[in-house]
Amino acid sequence: MSGQAYTLLADLARTFARGRARPPGASKNLADGQAIRPYHLEMNRNVAIVGAGVSGLTCGVMLAERGCRTTIFAKESGQQTTSGAAAALWFPYDAEPAEKVIPWALQTFDVFVDLARIPRSGVSMIELRQFSRAGRIQIPDWAIPLGAQAVIPSFPSVMSSEVETSLAGSSSFFKSGFALTVPLMDTTIYLDYVANRFVAAGGSIAADTHFERLEGVDRKFDLVINCAGIGARDLMQDRELEPHRGQVAVVPRIERLSCAVVCDDAPLMYAIPRTNDCVFGGTNDLSSELAVDPATTTRIVGECSHVLQIEKPSVLAARVGLRPFRKSGVRLERDRLRDGRTVIHNYGHGGSGFTLSWGCAREVVDFLAL
Repeated sequence: MSGQAYTLLADLARTFARGRARPPGASKNLADGQAIRPYHLEMNRNVAIVGAGVSGLTCGVMLAERGCRTTIFAKESGQQTTSGAAAALWFPYDAEPAEKVIPWALQTFDVFVDLARIPRSGVSMIELRQFSRAGRIQIPDWAIPLGAQAVIPSFPSVMSSEVETSLAGSSSFFKSGFALTVPLMDTTIYLDYVANRFVAAGGSIAADTHFERLEGVDRKFDLVINCAGIGARDLMQDRELEPHRGQVAVVPRIERLSCAVVCDDAPLMYAIPRTNDCVFGGTNDLSSELAVDPATTTRIVGECSHVLQIEKPSVLAARVGLRPFRKSGVRLERDRLRDGRTVIHNYGHGGSGFTLSWGCAREVVDFLAL
C-alpha cells in the first residue's frame, strides 16, 4: 500500500475516533431500533432482499424499522449460512478496498459497542490479541485511535490463571503482537437476535428459495437488495468473486481463555471464546469445497492446543463457510435490473461480513435517497 493510502487511512481513523463522525441529524446508534438517519425518509416500498446471512439480515432490519414492507429470500438462513460458520470477531479481514472498508468497519464498530449493552443480542466486548510468528507486527493505523497497544508475547497477559502463565512459553513461536478491545458476535445468539428484530419490525423470511437471476423476484417488489454473498458469483455471473474457504472446529468452552487469540501468518490460527463454547480456526483457502475435512480439523485443534498449551479438547462440531472475497472490492452500488427495477448490490465482503454489516447497510439506505 502506498504512503498516500496509509495517510488516508490514518486520517479516516482519527476522524472516526473523535466520537465516530456521524452524518448531520443522525441518531446516536442502531442498537435500540432507531436507525441512523442522515435525512428524513418516508419509506413506503416493497423490498426484496436476496440472501439471509448477516448482510441480508442487517439490511432487513434497517429497512423494516423504517417502515418498508420487506421480505428476505434465501436458500439457507441463519445458522446454515456462511455467517453461521463465522467466528464473527470484529476485525477488517480479507476485504478490499481499504479506503472504503475501514470507514464501514468503524461505523459498524459503533453499533456493536451499543449492542453489547443488550445481553440478548449476543454481542460482547473482548480483548483481541493479534500475534505474528514471522517478526514485528505492524499495528494498523485505524486501530491506534481505538486503543491498540503492542504486547510482548512472553508476558503472561493473554490467558488467565495457569493457562495464561503457560502461554508465556509461546514466545518461541510468537515474535510480536498487539492488543485491541473489539466486539464479538456469538453467532449462535446474534443471528437469531437480528432475525427476530427484523420480524418484530414487520419483516418476513422466505427460506428454501433460489433464484437463477434477480429478475425472478416477484414484480410486486419494486426494490431488490442483492446480499447473496458467494451466491452472487452465479446469480450475477460475477467472476470477480472467489470463495475463500474457512473451516473451524467448535470445542467446549475453555474457562480460563480470557481473550481472543489470533495469528494471521501461516498457519492461520485463532481461538475465540464464546458464551457456551469456543471456536478454533482456521483456514483461508481458495476453494469451493463445503465438506468438512477431518484432517484439517485435526490440524486446527492441534495448532490451537499447542499455542494455548492445553490438552486437545473434544470437537463438538466442525463447520465450513465460503468467504465471498471480491478481487475488485466490495460491490456496494445502485443499479437497474433488465426489467427496469432498482437493485442495490451489497456483496463481496470477504472475511468481514459482520465487521462491515451495519456500515454497509446504512449505505444501502443512503442509496434510496438518490
